[in-house]
Order: sequence, then structure tokens, then C-alpha cells
Amino acid sequence: MFHVMSEKADRLRQARIRAGFRFASDAANALGVVASTYRAHENGQNDFDLDEADFYGRKFNVDPYWLMTGRNQANGGATPPPNTADVGPPNAKVRAKVIGQGKKIPVFGQAVGGVDGEFLMNGSVLYEVMAPPILSDISDAYAVCVSGDSMSPRYEDGEICFVDPGRRVKKGDYVIAQIRLEENGALLAYVKKFVRHNSSELVLEQFNPAKELRFDARTVHSVHYIALAGNA
Repeated sequence: MFHVMSEKADRLRQARIRAGFRFASDAANALGVVASTYRAHENGQNDFDLDEADFYGRKFNVDPYWLMTGRNQANGGATPPPNTADVGPPNAKVRAKVIGQGKKIPVFGQAVGGVDGEFLMNGSVLYEVMAPPILSDISDAYAVCVSGDSMSPRYEDGEICFVDPGRRVKKGDYVIAQIRLEENGALLAYVKKFVRHNSSELVLEQFNPAKELRFDARTVHSVHYIALAGNA
């Protein structure tokens, strides 16, 4: 698994360089993603899925299937990304910075989380941040601030997770689950890895300490997809 992630990370780095970005931080800024998130994908610390490969592929002008597998989707051959040396000189003009574009989304959380990193989801907003481009058109997008180290090294204490509530969740995705353990009790939010959700239970995976969390399906208020994370 690590070998596959390393190869994917190396292809992403090749695509970034051939797209004209000398540094990973330059690419992250141009893509509108959190720099630490992009660097984790390029250095192989975190894996990226097909949706993220599609996003990078469109921005770097490479086949996302090549980013994922090292092979071209059209003919199955090993095809490197296009060489930008064959592309003509840029003809764009640098104009004044556009002000007022994008939108802000709320960040929920609390200073100290519970034993499993859970925190009260009571609607109290810590602050607002600019929505990343992939969430700029999502009307109900929001973010949460990670409490504690229960999901380290994937998410660290204080890191911001950006959430797309409308996206379908599948096994292996990272999510924020809102749970009401007691009738009329407060909602508790858990940032975890999704295992399964059926008519009887919701199962989530925690990293530190490693264990599974199981919740009766009747206590589950919502399970929302984490699109990306980093330091805002």
C-alpha cells in the first residue's frame, strides 16, 4: 500500500512540475487548496482518491487515471503527463486583484474535546474562514476544528476540516458524524474514518488509540463527508 501511495505521490509531483509550478506551495495556492493538504498528497503522507485525482488532473492538464494508476485510460499504456515545453508562451495579462470573491463558511468546535475527540455541536461558531474552491458552490458547506489527537496523524489538534454535507459517504472516507446519545440531549460531533452505516448501527474508526466506535443507528443525526483539511 505504501509503495502504491509513493508512486501516486511521485506522479502528482511530476504533473505539478510539468504544469509549471516550481514549489508545492505555489501549486496549492493556484489550486485554492490548503497547502498542508496538498503537500501531504504529494509527499505520500496521505493518499488521495479518484475525485481528488480528477481535480488535480483538470488543473495540471493530465489524465486523472494516470495519476491513480500510472497508465493512460484511453489505451492502457504508461503515458507521462504532457510536457509544457511544447506549449507556447503564456499570453495572459496580470490585472488588479479581484476583491470580494468567494464566500466565508462557519467553523464549529470547542477548545477541549472529549475522550474520543468529540465536541458539542450546538451551533456555536468559533469563527469564519474562506471556503476552498471545491466548496465555494456548496450552499451548506461548513468546517470544524479538530479537538485532540484521536485521529493523529491524519488530523492534528486544531486542524480545520472542510465539510461537504451533500456528498455521498463511502467506506474509507473521513467524516464528521453528529450523534445524540441521549433523548433531547446535546449533539456530539466525531471526526473519524467511516466504516459502515446501516439500519442498526454506525461504525467509525479511530486512530489514537486505535479502536472502532459503534453507535446505535437511532442516535445518528448525520454523517457528512470531509472534503479536505489543513491549517486555515
